Formats: sequence, C-alpha cells, structure tokens
Amino acid sequence: MNIHLIAFNCRYSHSCLALFYVRNELERHLPETRTALHQFTINDPYFETLLSITGSQADAWFFSVYIWNASYLLRLLPDLHRVAPMVPIVLGGPQASALREKLFFLPTVVHNEIEGVDRSFYRDLEQGRLQGEYWSAPGQAFPSPYKQDDFQSQLKNRNIYYEASRGCPFFCAYCLSSLSRGVVAKDLDLVKAELLAILQHRPSMIRFVDRTFNADPIRTLTIWRFLQENAPPGCSFHFEIAPDLFSEEMFGFLAGVEEGMFQFEIGIQSTSLETLKAINRKMDVDKAMVVIRRLKTLGVIHLHADLILGLPMEDEFRFGQSVREVLAVQPHYLQMGLLKILPDTAIARQVAEYGIVACQEPPYQVMATRWLDHQALSRLYWLGECLEAFYNKRYFKTFFSYLIPTEGDIFSWFQGLSALCARKGFYSLSKTQGFMNEILFHYIQGHEQAPLLREFLIFDWLSCGHRFLPEVFDEDLAAPKEYLWLHAAEAIDGLYIAKERNYFFKRGVFYRFSKAVLTHCGFFEHESDGVLGFITEHKCPVTTVVAVPVVR
Repeated sequence: MNIHLIAFNCRYSHSCLALFYVRNELERHLPETRTALHQFTINDPYFETLLSITGSQADAWFFSVYIWNASYLLRLLPDLHRVAPMVPIVLGGPQASALREKLFFLPTVVHNEIEGVDRSFYRDLEQGRLQGEYWSAPGQAFPSPYKQDDFQSQLKNRNIYYEASRGCPFFCAYCLSSLSRGVVAKDLDLVKAELLAILQHRPSMIRFVDRTFNADPIRTLTIWRFLQENAPPGCSFHFEIAPDLFSEEMFGFLAGVEEGMFQFEIGIQSTSLETLKAINRKMDVDKAMVVIRRLKTLGVIHLHADLILGLPMEDEFRFGQSVREVLAVQPHYLQMGLLKILPDTAIARQVAEYGIVACQEPPYQVMATRWLDHQALSRLYWLGECLEAFYNKRYFKTFFSYLIPTEGDIFSWFQGLSALCARKGFYSLSKTQGFMNEILFHYIQGHEQAPLLREFLIFDWLSCGHRFLPEVFDEDLAAPKEYLWLHAAEAIDGLYIAKERNYFFKRGVFYRFSKAVLTHCGFFEHESDGVLGFITEHKCPVTTVVAVPVVR
C-alpha cells in the first residue's frame, strides 16, 4: 500500500510535525506500507500543486488541516475526489471536522492524537473499508518522530519542531489547547536523547511547541542548560513562555546565554484584568512587564510579545492601554493578532453574549464586538499593520528606543502615524525602508523634538549600511567626510594605522550628530557634538558604528 502524507504550510521554512508522527504510526501498524511525505505551502500555484499530488500514484492521501490551510484544502479536496474518486482521503488536525462538513463527499476524519487511534483504523485502511470517523485515546507516549534521513530531505533548510510536553496548564477561552486537560511531559532523559539526535544535524532553528514552556521551572532550566552545553554554533531555540512564571534562577542562567541562542514568544494578549478574567487567562500583569523589561536589559534574547485584538471587555481606549504598557517595555517584536473564533472553543459559545461578529470561514477573524464596532476594529487593525512595518521590521531601532520612553502617549502617536499611512496609500504599496523613512520624516515635522528625531532617522538609516541619505533630508554626506579628512589624526588607535587611512575613509560614511544622539547611542565620551563613522566591510552586511575623534 502506498500512502502519501501531505501538508500545506504557511511558508517554505516551516515544517509539519504531525506528518512525521502519522508516518511513524502507519509504519508501526502497517509495516508493509510505503509512505511518502509532501510539504507544500498555501502560496503554491494551485493547478501545478494538484497535478503534483495526482501524479503520485497514491493508494490513500492524508492531509493535516488547520485554520491557515483550510481554505486551500476546501478548494483542493473536491477536485482531488472528482479526478480520483476511488482514492481514500483522510483528514487530521484541529480543523478536520469543520472542513469535512463543507465538502460534498465524506472523507475520513481522525480526531486528536494519532498515537492513540484504535487498531481498527489501520485494519480498515488496509482492507479498503475506512469509516467516517476514528477517535483517539489521549495520554499516549509521543517519541520524537524524526528519522536520520529526514534532516537531509524533508527538514533540510526548514525549522525543526519539537515537543517536550503536550497540553497546556491554562484554559484560555479562545484556544483549542483548553479542550484537553492537563500536561503530559516526556521523561527528561528521553528529551535529552532526542534533542542530541536532532542537534547532530546542526539545524539553524528548533521551535519547541510546548505550551507555556517555563511552567515547571526546574524542568525548564534542565533543558535550557542541556541546550547551552550541546547546541552547535548558529543554532537558535524558540519557546513560548509565561513571563510572570520566571524565577531568579532563570534570570541568572539567561544572563550567560549566547546572544541570539534563545527566542521567547510571550503571550500577553491583554493587560486588562477584566479582559483576562473573561477569557479565563491567569497572569500577573505587573510582574510580566517587569520580567520583559529585565529580559530586554539582558540584551541576548529576542522577545516577541503578543496582544489579541477583539477580546471581550476591551474597547478602543482599553486596547490602546495594552499597547502602551507593552510598548513601554520595548519588546523586539509586538504582534497585534486578531481574535479567531475557533469552533468548539469556549468563546465560540459566547459570541451572542459578547456581540461578536466573526468571519464564517477560516481563520475565523473577529470583525466586531460589543465593545468595538467594525470601524473601530478596522482602525486598530491598520494600526497593527503600522506597528508591523515601522516597529517590528527594526529599521528604526534607535528612533523608537528614544521616542517610546519620551513620548507622552505612544499609542496616540502611532494612531496619527497610521492615519497618515492610510492617506498616503501606504498599506497597499511596497513597504520599503526608503518609503517608511519618508513618511516618518514628514510625520515628525510638527513634533517638538523634530530636529533630534530627524537625527535618529539618519543614524538608523546609515546603520543599515546605506552610503547616501534619502532626498527628503536634502543633504549629502560629502561635508562630514571632507572635514574628517582634514582634521582626523594620521593614525587612530583601534580605527586605522597611517597607511590604511585612505582605505578607512573610502569604505565609510560619516555624519555629525548632537550630544543627545551620541549619548543615547552609547558614545558617552563626547562632551558636545561629534562625528560618527559607519563602516561596512567588503562583502559583509554588518555596519560598524564608530566615533571618530578629530584634532581641534
């Protein structure tokens, strides 16, 4: 029997962990079966993808279904059935049942974890008499499904997903994880052995899919220490963490972690205690903000914070307060995601109570609530897109690191920026750094600190490796370089020796900044304004910023 397991991921760098689990269970129960894995993306051309699947000569097709690929599969599966009606189609994943209800034919649906499915499923599959549904018994063992060959084929140049535990200690009303109770954790010795088997292939990214990874502090530190001791150079690890569950011992350990090794995704969702209570989410908001600020101060961990737009009890003003509070601690990335009304979740049963209007098709985004009419939600959605472009892309790191703590109301500031973007058609155009720089330049003109903010825009622009200034600044870089050429010493320790002086000036661009900018950027030795050099090495994308002393 020839079974093809098919996933549609959001992008090529992703991989589908479920396919590997299903493959192993099929091979364990039906050892004579041949399996093949196919990973596409939801952006792949439709007809070519259909031909690729139908040309595979499969005896059965298995699909993993979730909210981001359900619409693609709703189009694909009926066509597959029409062209090959005798080939069984099996669906699994959180959206399998909802998708099945919309089809004109009835594929088989496997509910919950593949490891707990009854043996009758495999017998019926082998005998060609699959039933409509099969259910899984929870709590089964789930060893890592990866084989050595996977890393040179299906997992090559992709993120590796790994789970050291299943389940979540919390029961948030909007989350599918709330439908299962309790957490099943793998034995730590098994976790270490499985991670070693993965690490020997030198992956660039391992994403732990554990919900609230740091819920057990001792277990968390054990795994973190193991990764620090055994990770190959250049390997990063992504975790979902709850900031209010951090301990001092965790901070002590993280202070010694190599920069870029760990990434934390931090689900804040809202800073409103009333909202958190309504969605059955427990969090010490004040402690969470303190922890994020301390993690940011460590300077070694990428911090991705999440807010959810459209939650109960949050009107436009209260959501703005959540934005203010999270931006105040300056995570590297702030995602404002729309609430999704997922079937079978607690909040799906409360849509009438909360006045929720949501899209009928996946991913079921909220369009209005009792507290946010459609126009207000639309404004906040575009504000989130504004944050995504200007704050999250990190083109303006120094600009925002200065502006956020000094601006009286950063949420209102972004509201104004978002309105300007809308007037300029920004959201439907290519969001280049040059275009965004121009918008910011015009937006700050009426600001009381406009000259200083202009300098920060220039600093960030040159820090990105540009060797010119945009036209909007109406200024070139020749004058600072000429000044330095005449006044810089013949040799400067740490910058250049006499015979390399010409080369230093050839590969650098230079600009004179005020004392306020120099101080904020860490050049504390300047008592007044001074010149910074932005030096880009040949064939190196990294630009080094240096202070260039002059002979007075």
